Amino acid sequence: MKILMFSKALVAGVQQRKLEELAALPGVDKLTVVVPPYWEEVRVGRTYLDKKYTQGYELIVSPMALNGRHHTHFYPQLGKLVRQHRPDLLHADDESFNLATFEGVWLAERYGAASVFYNYANIYRNYPPPFSLFEKYNFKHAAAAFACNQEAFDILRRRGFKKPLDICPQFGVDLEVTHRTTPPAGFAKPGVFTIGYFGRLVVEKGLDTLVEACSQLKGDWRLVFVGKGAAQPDLQAQVERSGLQEKVTFLPMVPSTEVAAYMSGLDAFVLPSRTTPNWKEQFGRVIIESMACEVPVVGSDSGEIPHVIGEAGLVFPEGDALALAAQLQKLADSPELRKELAARGLERVRENYTQLQIARQHLKLYRKALKVPEE
Repeated sequence: MKILMFSKALVAGVQQRKLEELAALPGVDKLTVVVPPYWEEVRVGRTYLDKKYTQGYELIVSPMALNGRHHTHFYPQLGKLVRQHRPDLLHADDESFNLATFEGVWLAERYGAASVFYNYANIYRNYPPPFSLFEKYNFKHAAAAFACNQEAFDILRRRGFKKPLDICPQFGVDLEVTHRTTPPAGFAKPGVFTIGYFGRLVVEKGLDTLVEACSQLKGDWRLVFVGKGAAQPDLQAQVERSGLQEKVTFLPMVPSTEVAAYMSGLDAFVLPSRTTPNWKEQFGRVIIESMACEVPVVGSDSGEIPHVIGEAGLVFPEGDALALAAQLQKLADSPELRKELAARGLERVRENYTQLQIARQHLKLYRKALKVPEE
């Protein structure tokens, strides 16, 4: 089969490994992937395309109109590319109610291709026009869809999507790249219990809860934030008020291919996400990166986090600093528990979350969309 995919998420180089795995699977004759030159994330900034894994498929950089607007961005040259490549299947790596998805599904319908879309949204909403109209069209004409999590699956069914629908993470991890390794010089502090958070520094990630929890820990510890975002000034002010300047470090975002090295310098990773009226954690990919690096994970119970962690980490009620502090103290006091959870996490990734396994799940749904029997 000939596949054409467009995805803003694939500006991140480490995610492109999934494409190499997908392109190499039996039954995939040609894979063409369209990405913008950058993606502008509100409150975080611009992420430029990082070409890391480009073997076996064609990566096309195409302009994006209204870059940074999640629901109204689109690709002005997509029609030309569909006409040129004539795919059997078009994968719109975006939500059912977004303009870009409507653009892709409409073009697929026009040029005789099957289409699929990918939904992350795990809070039920009634969308106003034109987004409700985009979704209505996409439900009618797309052949199948992916849901990132169980709640997204349930919402799509509730909203009336009755076609093939599989739960599948957008990306996995490549254990040849994301694994325990030597931390950068000076990053690791032997003998000091090191807690880390990697990602966007925004309010909904509950990072103030993490600072408050750490302030209650006993023993020698340090907390490292790696990332950027609008909440950083408030977090730094909280750290200063708490007198924790010597224990808390803020580092800028690191390239996706260097995350594993920094992860390997941690004793625990925390994802303390906090649900808001408009958002809750949809997956938490950084969890599986931590597990792949054999770092014990502590996560809140927001959205999909407990399901991703399973029995391979610790969970606390979102926003509860006392409960988070108790889980962290448990890890700090027990190297044996850290070792046990690290082993469980790595095994969970091997069984469920490698890029190859995600690629295979993609191809399985593509076959359903095209009504092609599995080989």
